[in-house]
Amino acid sequence: MDENIRDEAWWKRQSAAHGEWWKKRAAGQQEESLRQNNMMYGGLIGIGVVLVQPFLTPGTAPLDLSAQICVVAFALAIPLLSALLLLNRHETYRRRATSSAVVMVAQQGALALGFVGVVAGFWHIMTIAGIAILVGAAVGLGVHGAGYVRVEEEDAQATPGAEQPPEM
Repeated sequence: MDENIRDEAWWKRQSAAHGEWWKKRAAGQQEESLRQNNMMYGGLIGIGVVLVQPFLTPGTAPLDLSAQICVVAFALAIPLLSALLLLNRHETYRRRATSSAVVMVAQQGALALGFVGVVAGFWHIMTIAGIAILVGAAVGLGVHGAGYVRVEEEDAQATPGAEQPPEM
């Protein structure tokens, strides 16, 4: 009987240690995610303003389809990205991200609209530029993924035990 009680106490300590380890890990990743979101939102707002600005000049020729897509995509994306940027600042202040489904849908929608606006804007300038931005985005995504995995692996090797949960 005493052995079972001791084992139960040991398991409780191990469980608490694992819980703390996961909380620290999640908090660090959450802060980094908030910083990366700020960069994406701000960058897409800036790109949108630059790409849409020439279409705001009075007396310009009628817009072709790619220009119309660019303008409409950024007309939807810029207010969403601005709201998400403000919300992200509040999340950073409170040191936690929201769990709202509405916000998660808005994040994905705003990023998608921004990407569509960028592609359409470059497509309007030159078709090959639109294709190039699509290819560049795919390659960039692969580079980011490979680099992220390598940095995490090297960090785990450089700081033994930091990336591993407590031993059982």
